This record gives sequence, structure tokens and C-alpha cells, in this order.
Amino acid sequence: MRRAAAWLSVALVLGLAAPLAAQTEPTARERTLADVRQDLNVLYIEIQRLKRELSTTGGPDVTPSAGGPMLDRVDAIEGALQRLTARTEELEHRVERIVEDGTQRIGDLEFRLVELEGGDVSALEETTTLGGEVDAPAPDPAPEADAPQLAVGEEADFEAATAALEAGEAGRAAALFRTFREDYPGSPLAPRAALGLGRALAAEGDTRAAARVWLDGFSAHPDAEVADETLYRLGDALAALGQTEAACPILADVGVRFPDSPFAGEAAARREGLSCP
Repeated sequence: MRRAAAWLSVALVLGLAAPLAAQTEPTARERTLADVRQDLNVLYIEIQRLKRELSTTGGPDVTPSAGGPMLDRVDAIEGALQRLTARTEELEHRVERIVEDGTQRIGDLEFRLVELEGGDVSALEETTTLGGEVDAPAPDPAPEADAPQLAVGEEADFEAATAALEAGEAGRAAALFRTFREDYPGSPLAPRAALGLGRALAAEGDTRAAARVWLDGFSAHPDAEVADETLYRLGDALAALGQTEAACPILADVGVRFPDSPFAGEAAARREGLSCP
């Protein structure tokens, strides 16, 4: 468990088609699990329809050769269905292996941070599976009208913490962000609060604590609006702690996962400065 830790994000787990999202026709290698399952459903319905047609063509006017082309078509569709089923199983197995590996790497990184902080590694709890249940489809984005509503005072408390951070009051900002996270668990502003708390701790000189906050924040919200900055700051903090072997792959993932983010360029420059492989 003490081997060099490296980061593998959720986007890489389900990144079978993500890097080429701009294309309108995905290739076979880029097809997602949802695409394959959709094909399976369509083929299943088609087979049932064709079998119903075959079952109603037993009248005396039907010649023996009439069923030939139809049966050939059913056989062809069933063959395609078998291939798609095999492909689905292959993709599911691959996703499970990547999730298992990513979860292990996060656990390694948590162990390393606790060890650096001088904490009790025996008190570490089991790492939550990266991405949750891999078989559960990603929920559709909710419309703005159904977006979670902020509690009374929630936005004001967050803005107060942010203002303190921007004013250079790192200690006060850290305290306000901690209070915010305690008072509003599950807040839609939680990813930004984690980022802000980490920045405040780093400004106070507590880089190890900041890295832990960013690790927890990104693990819990890998698709948040500020996930790119959180991931970059995590890698940068690990580099500052001398954990180059852990920092290099995490900084590389910033560019892989968020290629259009301005932090991708900063991560690349940081990797160059570290002489990452």
C-alpha cells in the first residue's frame, strides 16, 4: 500500500468516447456502454417483431421458400446481438478493472498524506469506490428550474468566506469555509468550498492539510465546475511536499481530463519543471 500513488479520474474510467466528443459519428472503439446497450435494445425489439411475423405466416398460401430470407435476416440479427453482448461484457469488465485500480490509487494517496501529516494510518477508513456503482447510468442533467435551492444564508456565508480569502485573511477564511461545510453538508457550493478551504490552508503554510482537502474535494466531485483547478492544486501541493511520483501523474491527468482548461497549461509547465517522465 506504500507504493507510489497515482491518480486515475472518473472521466478516464468512462473515457471510452470522451476525448472526441466533438465528432458526430463515434467509431467502434469510441462507443460508450450506453450506446452498446441501446443497440441491444433495438436489436431485441427487431428480433421479437420478426419472430411475430414468422409465427403468423403459416397459411396454406405460403411457399417453403418464402421463409428463407426472413430466417436469414433473423440469424444475422441474432449474430449481431451476440457480438454486441460480448462487447458489452468486455466493456463492463474493463470499467470494473479501471474503477478498482483508481480506487486503490486514491487509497494509496490518502495513506501517503496521513503518513506525511504524522496521523494514525490505522484509523483510515475504507476508500469509497471511485465513481460509485459502475453499473448505474449517469443521471441526466437537471434543468435549471429543478436545480438545488440554496438554504437561507448559504450563499451569503460562502461569499463571506470567499471575501476573506481574497482579502488575504487566510486564517479567517479557513475558519469560515470549515463552518460552511459543517453547516451545509451536501451543498451545491461544496466543491467550491473545498477549493477555497484548501487555498486558505495553503496560504497559511499548511500544504499537507490543503492537499488532503483538495483530494477529498476532487474525489467527491470529479465533474464539478472547479474540478480542473482542484485537481491541479492537488498535484501542485504534492510536488511542493516532495511527492513527485504522486504529483506527476496527477498533473498529467489535468490535461487529459480537462484539455481546454487554462489549468492544463499550468499543469504541463509544472510537470516540465519537475522533469516528469
